[in-house]
Amino acid sequence: MTRLLTITPLPYYSDPGTYFYRLRQRPDAILLDSGQPQSPSGRYDIISSDPLATLTIDQTGQIHCPAISGLSNDPLKAQQELLTHLDIEAPATELPFTGGVIGYWSYDFARLLEQLPDRAANDIGLPLARLGLYDWALIQDHERHESWLIADSARRREIERWLAGPAPREKPFRLASPFVDELPRKDYGEQFARVMAHLNHGDCYQINLARRFSTRYSGDLWQAYQRLRAATPMPYAGFWQWHNEQTGTHQALLSVSPERFLEARAGHLHTRPIKGTRPRGTTIEEDEALARSLKESPKDLAENVMIVDLLRNDLGRVCRPGSVNVPSLASLESYANVHHLVSVIEGELAPGFHSLDALMAAFPGGSITGAPKHQAMTLIDELEPVRRSAWCGSLGYVDIRGRLDSSIMIRTVVADRDHLYLWGGGGLVADSREQEEFEEIDAKVGRLMHALSASD
Repeated sequence: MTRLLTITPLPYYSDPGTYFYRLRQRPDAILLDSGQPQSPSGRYDIISSDPLATLTIDQTGQIHCPAISGLSNDPLKAQQELLTHLDIEAPATELPFTGGVIGYWSYDFARLLEQLPDRAANDIGLPLARLGLYDWALIQDHERHESWLIADSARRREIERWLAGPAPREKPFRLASPFVDELPRKDYGEQFARVMAHLNHGDCYQINLARRFSTRYSGDLWQAYQRLRAATPMPYAGFWQWHNEQTGTHQALLSVSPERFLEARAGHLHTRPIKGTRPRGTTIEEDEALARSLKESPKDLAENVMIVDLLRNDLGRVCRPGSVNVPSLASLESYANVHHLVSVIEGELAPGFHSLDALMAAFPGGSITGAPKHQAMTLIDELEPVRRSAWCGSLGYVDIRGRLDSSIMIRTVVADRDHLYLWGGGGLVADSREQEEFEEIDAKVGRLMHALSASD
């Protein structure tokens, strides 16, 4: 029987943690966070919990969904079939999510889409993808300063009870030790030289090379996320903590990403690749000089244009011929710790394609692989000693209307058992300079590591 959803106004709060704090210990409680009130471009927060079903795609590509039988063994078809099991009807609304799938697709999910080698060590136990089927959402609109609960009457009574319940107890978050750089200066230099050799031989035009950092932790990861959010508020952030049924371990994503991957709305596709970075200055004059040097850098502009061309090609696979365009190329955007060059590519979804088809056609985002994409990903697996897991994958949603929004999970901490993992990377081209690239990674991740270490 189809359940009718209604939209109920709630008190508005500038910080989504006001609501999420009360809900976060519910099963599969998830927050998609716009970074308000500090983030310059975020608008909506989306909060939910207690999904009707959870679909996990394990590291062998096998489908696990105990609550729903008969899903396809094909990981791509299974995701679309999952949406069809949500028998709800929502009123017409401009709210971004009216029930559907929320979750993540790891960078390594691409192994189901591309034929890739298997050289890098695989030491993190997160699934390739994990998606919850949610029949309600609490949404905050920071442009209009409004909050809404979209749910049927039975769910609404449950949620009102959860929100009125006692505050959960917390164990203080602590790092056991400082983060360890798993690709330190000398090793990075060796890998950088290998990248340059591939570029000079014409194997690729650009390769994204990453360093991973790791440590152990104890205590409440929500506290850790709040520290990250305070240090680097970003418009495509999110927090999700869960129990992995296959491995029996606790896992989580703490993402403060500035980068949208793909948005689909009424058949209109929109992506915002970031390529080109400078740190923020310590004075107004230094900050302006760094921003100007980025904006005027031929190298950074060339990197950005390469990725724009790659994404135009990716979207062209699912868009109406002639509809893909670039309304903004390499515009400067400034965040708490860095300046970025950001472009915008748009297109119209062709008949016969779902928004999930568009996500898979462009996955993973070219800004974190290099170009050509398949060759760059092949070389990344050769050059980076460990797999990326969820880092540089996507966190987002697809609702019952086909509306989709997703991030690229840069500036993201992955928790697996009692370990935290954090990455930083950069796109390398033929005229990249080793020391500058090494320092750029430090600029990207240093503020995050400092925030997590603050009370130690």
